[in-house]
Amino acid sequence: MSYQYALYEKKGRIAYITINRPEVMNALHADANRELSGIWSDFRDDPEVWVAILTGAGTRAFSAGNDLKVTAAGGGSATGGFAGPPPVGGFGGITNRYDIFKPIIAAVNGFALGGGLEMALACDIIVAADTARLGLPEPKVGLLAGAGGVHRLPRHVPLKVAMGMILTGRHITAAEAHRVGLVNDVVPQDQVVSVAEQWAGEILACAPWSIRASKQAAYQGLDLSVEDAMEKRYELMLRMRRSSDMVEGPRAFAEKRAPQWKGD
Repeated sequence: MSYQYALYEKKGRIAYITINRPEVMNALHADANRELSGIWSDFRDDPEVWVAILTGAGTRAFSAGNDLKVTAAGGGSATGGFAGPPPVGGFGGITNRYDIFKPIIAAVNGFALGGGLEMALACDIIVAADTARLGLPEPKVGLLAGAGGVHRLPRHVPLKVAMGMILTGRHITAAEAHRVGLVNDVVPQDQVVSVAEQWAGEILACAPWSIRASKQAAYQGLDLSVEDAMEKRYELMLRMRRSSDMVEGPRAFAEKRAPQWKGD
């Protein structure tokens, strides 16, 4: 299937999702959001792909967020570019998506501003180019980071750092983002996808249902006490226990060989 505003390809166990509007710094409007929503649903439902890498076309921007020119022309609301009901998953099809427990890596190849940063925050791992800048500038245009930015950022970095960014709209460099724990790696711009692939490779060396169960438990336990989180029943942990991979892992270890995961 071809897409107008994104590139979507699968190589082995990795799905590559590239926002493809470089002429507007990969900003998104309503149609692009809906297209991405469908892509994320396909990734979720395809048993053959186990990890996704999200990036932006070109070298300037991961995404500059909401396409304000389209909004100003009446092509969508000021809170996310949607005319009518928003797509499943919210901005970029991902900021309000809570049904994907496969790992998602953001390869931030340039500016990640507003909704662009909000999409990256909705991913599990962020690899940033050394040229990238990250921020939530919505208040500078009379808006707020309502696609999760004002809620996720204070959960990712110290509160005072988050509030400094939120209340000023200030951008920070990739190096500063790494220092405060917002990104996992900072690499040369031309290596951002290849380093994301290295992260994906390390993930793929692990049992897929173990990874998904771990992601579900980590996120769903965040707002609980440690005691309550440990006592909670997690659906994917039960699914993991039914997988043949739970037998394969210990067997491969005992036989001193690499495990052959099936993800069944």
